[in-house]
Amino acid sequence: MTHKTLPEGLHPETLAVREALPRSQWGEHCEALYLSSSFVQPDAATAARRFAAQEEGYTYSRTSNPTVTSFEKRLAAMEGAECAVATSTGMSAILLVALTTLKAGDHVICSRSMFGSTIKLLGSEMSRFGIETSFVSQTDVAQWEAAIQPNTRLLFAETPTNPLTDLCDIAALADVAHAHGALLAVDNSFATPILQQPIKLGADIVVHSGTKFLDGQGRTMVGAVCGSIALVDKVMGTFLRCGGLNAAPYNAWTVMKGLETLALRIKAQSAAALELATWLEAHPKVARVYYPGLLSHPQHALAMRQQNGLGGGVLAFDVQGAGPENLRKNAFHVIDHTQVCSITANLGDVKTTITHPASTSHGRLTEEQRQAAGLGQGLIRISVGLEHLDDIKADLSRGLDTYS
Repeated sequence: MTHKTLPEGLHPETLAVREALPRSQWGEHCEALYLSSSFVQPDAATAARRFAAQEEGYTYSRTSNPTVTSFEKRLAAMEGAECAVATSTGMSAILLVALTTLKAGDHVICSRSMFGSTIKLLGSEMSRFGIETSFVSQTDVAQWEAAIQPNTRLLFAETPTNPLTDLCDIAALADVAHAHGALLAVDNSFATPILQQPIKLGADIVVHSGTKFLDGQGRTMVGAVCGSIALVDKVMGTFLRCGGLNAAPYNAWTVMKGLETLALRIKAQSAAALELATWLEAHPKVARVYYPGLLSHPQHALAMRQQNGLGGGVLAFDVQGAGPENLRKNAFHVIDHTQVCSITANLGDVKTTITHPASTSHGRLTEEQRQAAGLGQGLIRISVGLEHLDDIKADLSRGLDTYS
């Protein structure tokens, strides 16, 4: 059947619903879900060519699958990347980046205030393979520059960070990395390509946890790495196929369908998060609010420039209290008095989630690491969903208005 070719220059919102493999001969309007572990070949010679990568075609779903390919094409187009590879989770995407860009004796630099599992993976687990990691301030480009060593091969940034929503200047970090022959990788899970496209700002690699905003429904787990064909497809793709880090077809299909509503959700959640952050900032029981959309945020101007003028759907705030034990007690009080918000560490869902980072997402870090990252016991993180905001405010008020 005849397939339309998409024109150049389409916006991410259009690509999110149109970019994929061509329809099959059946003309399905919704992208097909291919739940097959292997693919039948027309003859032995064709099978030999396809297994040798001399001819396009599908052989085995660990190496490639039409549904996974559609998701990869769609996300790569939205990110402005040449290609993408889909992985089983967001952390497997980060592992893939580390294992294919670094080797024993190499050095990586990353922010000390990023996601706890990323800090543990790069700072602890990779050291067993002879890879050294330096942690620096998220916001001080001079610290990244000063940490460069002759063996530095990778700068890994997450912006905004989880959970304090600190930003880094992607273009500035790209300049630092490239001036010293290193690569810049950016975790874009919080902002998504709707708010920022790091490759257009100079990044070499973009990492996603599709489990978060890309899916948006808390249904499944997928990760992805976007970048150039030479690096992401030829190097990372080869390792992924051999190592079995690939995404399952059903999971890729689920997140691909989530992409279709991503722009609507991100814009609505950003607007709601700004209103909630403003309300929290005025609450007498709240010590501080962390949200890039607020004028009080240290990187507000950068956020407005780098994130298409929106702050995103995640915020955090400190409750009032004296001493770590009292702060933790008050934070738990607020969380435990919610009746609408879901107490879970996941984020990016249409359902508002609430968590205590120091004991959940960053609970495996040492107290020294948490303090270095600015994560106090009174910190609460909220991922704003699509409920009526008055209900979320009332839900938080139950705890905020009653702790002493």
